Amino acid sequence: MNWTQWVRHFHRWTSLAFVLAVIATSIALAQERPVVWMSYVPLLPLALLALTGVYLFALPYAARWRGRRNDG
Repeated sequence: MNWTQWVRHFHRWTSLAFVLAVIATSIALAQERPVVWMSYVPLLPLALLALTGVYLFALPYAARWRGRRNDG
């Protein structure tokens, strides 16, 4: 598995963790006595999703830039 495939795989699994964290946070905050620290739980998967998402978004542009640079 190369680096890009690993990042895609990690991004997919992190998105699942993020969804589960948001569901757990929603349940925790909907309680009669909400657990306020649970509101911070989705932030780590969200940060990882942002980093891997930016990388995956930039891949086609970087490939095009490298292609132009090599053609010259």
